[in-house]
Amino acid sequence: MDWLETAVLWGVPVVLAITLHEAAHGYVARMFGDDTAAMLGRVTLNPVKHVDLVGTILVPAAMVLLKLPFVFGWAKPVPVNFANLRHPKRDMIWVAAAGPGSNFVQALAWAMVLVAAMGGGVLASQGLARMAFAGVQINLILMALNLLPIPPLDGGRILTGLLPAPAARVFARIEPYGLFVIVALLAAGLLDNLMRPLIAGAESIIAALTGL
Repeated sequence: MDWLETAVLWGVPVVLAITLHEAAHGYVARMFGDDTAAMLGRVTLNPVKHVDLVGTILVPAAMVLLKLPFVFGWAKPVPVNFANLRHPKRDMIWVAAAGPGSNFVQALAWAMVLVAAMGGGVLASQGLARMAFAGVQINLILMALNLLPIPPLDGGRILTGLLPAPAARVFARIEPYGLFVIVALLAAGLLDNLMRPLIAGAESIIAALTGL
């Protein structure tokens, strides 16, 4: 039953991390004028609307069971029509940042749960502490990965919004090859090095706020 316990303890924070990330994109897009995701029922906290069988369940579960050093996954991408945004170039920054921002908030929330679940905490429970620890780790990894300035990751879209229009158009052409870039960085052992400063910075903020 150890594999089942591990799957449950990691499964809850994985599903929440991935689905709330996508819901945040849709919610912020609606705030700035694009109702595409809302009309398709994607601005919701219901995980069923966002779950991708392979990316949200099978891949993360396999990584946990294989005891790999990190876990990641993906949900069904929330459709955003950037042309509908009131100020497309500027607003795309906020829409893109909403996903990793939601992961940081979730990491902070799980850290608070971890404090309460450890030792003599008000929610003292070894199982809850393990789940909360997984929640912190998963969300920080997803936050850092998505902030890398490689389109189509959120960091790539943020950088596209920040660059002058001519440079942004050239940079955006990388998007069809973004997945290959990420895989190449992973194969070369460089992806972890790029993510680590972002994770360390977020961990410092969370530690200062929670006392972990």
